[in-house]
Amino acid sequence: MSTTADPLAALGALPGVADSVDSVRKAVDRVYGHRVMRRRSHAVTSEAALRGARGSAALSGADWPLEEVRRRSDFSGAGGDDEARTVGAALRLTAEAGQLLSIWRQSPLRVLARLHLVAAADNGDTVGRPRQGGEPVDEPLVELPLPDAQEVAGRLEGLSGLIIAGGSAPALVTAAVVHGELLALRPFGSHNGLVARAAERIVLVGSGLDPKSICPAEVGHAEQGRAEYLAALEGYASGTPEGVAAWIAHCGRSVELGVRESTAVCEALQRGAA
Repeated sequence: MSTTADPLAALGALPGVADSVDSVRKAVDRVYGHRVMRRRSHAVTSEAALRGARGSAALSGADWPLEEVRRRSDFSGAGGDDEARTVGAALRLTAEAGQLLSIWRQSPLRVLARLHLVAAADNGDTVGRPRQGGEPVDEPLVELPLPDAQEVAGRLEGLSGLIIAGGSAPALVTAAVVHGELLALRPFGSHNGLVARAAERIVLVGSGLDPKSICPAEVGHAEQGRAEYLAALEGYASGTPEGVAAWIAHCGRSVELGVRESTAVCEALQRGAA
């Protein structure tokens, strides 16, 4: 990251990032201008939450059809069903994220701890806090080198400081950095991908870019595919300007695909088909 006074804003000057930011802003404005949003925005928000949770779970290895997620009521994972637990965690995080917006700008580390606690649905002594030296991480789909606990603590403090300080960085840039940093660090013993994507959602909503939470980036990440997602993440973790810019662009495309999904929901509601 840049060493300027506002390093997140500096990332906005990377080649191609301004174009991604502009494209996302226009896409979001279009769906917010849809006539259905004037009357049934709550229905669009609810559907976006469901589809976003499904997308996030898919990226964590539980790629269920949307209608199965909609139909199921038991996500306890009885009988060793890890996929059901993953889907349940994604749904809980999506519901919880909206309750944490007011806390995020003052205490992002507290929010991250809460997100992990909600995802894990466990009261164990490793839940809801960053991992300590020697503790394992269960995140098999991410194969990047794992930073040690000391590096994790330092980078989390740095990220928290940037968020609390605010700045002029576009929402897309901040959301992408939060998402990428959390997934590269994997600060918790489990559910890091789910937590990272929930934190991205919090930034996009809390920044005012997507205040009604109708543009589920998780849908777009899943639609682009796990291989492309992980390749873009590798670029971010490399720390090169090109790699970071490519990750931000990937996140921007994910938001745009989320917009496309919610536009389709609006069209269906307008036809009376949903």
